[in-house]
Amino acid sequence: MTSEAIVALVILGLAIALFVSDRMRLDVVAMTSLLALTISGVATVPEALAGFSNPAVLMIAGLFVVGAALTDTGVADWLGQRLERFAGGGEAQVTVAVMGATALVSAFMSSTGTVAILLPVVGTLALRRGIAPARLFMPVAFAAHLGSNLTLISTPPNLLVSEALREAGRAPFRFFSFTAPGLVVLAVGVAYMVAIGRRALPGKGDRAEAGAPRSLSLDDLSMEYGLGSALRAARVAPGSRLAGLTLGEANLRADFGVTVVGIARPGPHGLEAQRVVPQTVFAAGDELRMLGSDAAIAALADRFGLEALSARPVFSLPPEESLAEVVLPRRSGLTGKTLREARFRDRYRASVLSIRRGDGWLPVFHATPELRDLKLRAGDTLLVKGRLKHLKNLRDERRDLVLVAEPDARGDVLVDRARAAFALCITLGMLVCMAFGWLPNVIAVLLAALLLVLAQCVRPVDAYRAVNWESVVLIAGMVPLAAALERTGAMGAVVSAAEGLLAGARPTVVLGALVLFTSIIGMVLSNTATAVLMAPLAVRLAGALGLAPEPLLLGVAFASSAAFATPIASPVNILVMGPGGYQFKDFTRVGLPLQLLVLATTLIVVPLVWPF
Repeated sequence: MTSEAIVALVILGLAIALFVSDRMRLDVVAMTSLLALTISGVATVPEALAGFSNPAVLMIAGLFVVGAALTDTGVADWLGQRLERFAGGGEAQVTVAVMGATALVSAFMSSTGTVAILLPVVGTLALRRGIAPARLFMPVAFAAHLGSNLTLISTPPNLLVSEALREAGRAPFRFFSFTAPGLVVLAVGVAYMVAIGRRALPGKGDRAEAGAPRSLSLDDLSMEYGLGSALRAARVAPGSRLAGLTLGEANLRADFGVTVVGIARPGPHGLEAQRVVPQTVFAAGDELRMLGSDAAIAALADRFGLEALSARPVFSLPPEESLAEVVLPRRSGLTGKTLREARFRDRYRASVLSIRRGDGWLPVFHATPELRDLKLRAGDTLLVKGRLKHLKNLRDERRDLVLVAEPDARGDVLVDRARAAFALCITLGMLVCMAFGWLPNVIAVLLAALLLVLAQCVRPVDAYRAVNWESVVLIAGMVPLAAALERTGAMGAVVSAAEGLLAGARPTVVLGALVLFTSIIGMVLSNTATAVLMAPLAVRLAGALGLAPEPLLLGVAFASSAAFATPIASPVNILVMGPGGYQFKDFTRVGLPLQLLVLATTLIVVPLVWPF
């Protein structure tokens, strides 16, 4: 083995170690590897930068723009909200409908984007059907991974193995090359979750008293976060010193550590919720809903002459205000910061009433020292209150916050019917061109992205924001490393060793070994990084053993997307971990059997569609 090959393998080993440690961003690790190749002389500057012109990299960037257009025009949300019509009433039927819809959307969008769009729909659907959200959120995440096996564009690993096939001098995979085996794997995965996996999910029996579909009220959502027991109610008595003061003048939060979250005022039709803003003037008869310690509220009542109410207060807000449940995704810019440091209220025009964290944490409430000093983590779920127009804007903040549930979510019409029609037509045109090979895949995607911008289906600034540059730079930075391993002979040495171990083995055994090794790597690396490393190995191994590379590459793609066994295997799993209240062991208990089942199904189905 040459010295250059040894250097390339050392750089690969260090990159994998950094990936596993999660101490650096994935794209930073990739760029560090790229620079190390250049500085060490293993790769020239043009070779090191070749990844940025790789067709797979450009296609992935373009597909992010297509997904943003479908989201901004309301198409994706509209499709998601149609789910409730077909979900059925029982938990098993809802699980099948939710997983099927998620897989369908994931076939044309990134799995992370799919889950970000469907989480609020599924969360609200679960609460309306009287099902604990934990019973559906993990199936949603798993269905997004299973849907990644359905089309060429559904996930970066599929594009990467297709590009590896093209570079090997073979015809690249077509748009529906993955569909037949992918549908079988999807059917097996859904059947497992409904028949077996669902029984191991947490939350069984929760909310079992709920029957027919019902609406999700503000009070329901507040009770989910424990506000029912934390809220205190008091009435402004006649002659109270608080009557006539504004909320700002009373300065209750600063002086007493008490936060008023609701004001109900007697009206002709009973109590009517009022806006809680500094300009609101208190009046005799107002019923206040407050958060604070019993001692602080008692001191407040004594100072201003308030009448304590013993009945549990019903949480209510004026028509123009509402609640929303959001979760912090991995790599959110809010992680590691307190709410004050993040300027949450100023940035999002919404107040955080409660924060819930997994691992048995109790909710942390507004206006308490625990919440003010709490450093946010990925997976934290926040209950926020604000005006409807400001809460609606949270849908556009998917990089830092993902909406999970809203009270009384409606099947809203499309944001703009004309732009939505343009977005659908352009996207369908792109899919047809790719399916029939009328244009090279990368050209079809880039053309669709450009037309969507020109048709104003997505603003140019939003198109750039929609691209997950971490993924783009990760692939562009790792492609030169894979090429260097090939060019220096390091890959040949690995293939020779594997050939010695697998000499005389049946093709199915070769595929099984490759799939298993890919799956193990995928538990600690992202699916993209796994495919970048394993696709060239599959091509070389196929050539050395005299096998067709197609089944081996499909096995690599399917195994790269089989991220079920741990929450750290995929950002999608982390995205649902907080809202579902899952622990690490929940993913292992439910996901590990599914992972083994998917791999076994891959070994059986792929050779039937793509013979060796």
